[in-house]
Amino acid sequence: MNKPTMTKVLLALVALTSLSASALAAELDTKHSVITWKGSKITGDAHVGQISTQSSSINLVEGQIANGEIVFAMGSLTVSDLDGEWEAKFLGHMKSPDFFDVDKFPTATLRIEDFKDGKMTGQLTIKGVAQPISFPAKRVDGKYVGKATFDRTKFGITYGSGSFFEGLGDKLINDTVEVEFSLALEPA
Repeated sequence: MNKPTMTKVLLALVALTSLSASALAAELDTKHSVITWKGSKITGDAHVGQISTQSSSINLVEGQIANGEIVFAMGSLTVSDLDGEWEAKFLGHMKSPDFFDVDKFPTATLRIEDFKDGKMTGQLTIKGVAQPISFPAKRVDGKYVGKATFDRTKFGITYGSGSFFEGLGDKLINDTVEVEFSLALEPA
């Protein structure tokens, strides 16, 4: 190998080494992370609950999220404003084909493609349908916090939607779902 070629190879190796030294793998610390969802009706009534993750793989560059993937366990959906028979009935309906069809689609995925200037962007996949998503997020006390919204009808969840059905009156369910999160990370 001649000297200019050897120099290029050495420079490339140094560049790769410095890049990998600043990139770290992490995953969600499930004990210290909280993901809360909220769905509402046209009347203003709402239901709130949480969802757990099944797995995660986050890449950090210089201590900040660069990209990654979070897999949600759809069977873990909870509702905090109902109990007993009403809780069971509601969760059964949310997990049915009318909504998330958990038997057929046990997971949903958020693929984070970028995080800069206080905005995360990526792809959200629910019921096998991927849609682009972006939302504000920031780092507070070592956790990533923020609020994302998505239009459930873009994932084929049209039950009770005024965008698809007429005459629903006070039974109309808003298309927008809100998700608030506080995510703690730990080294992978």
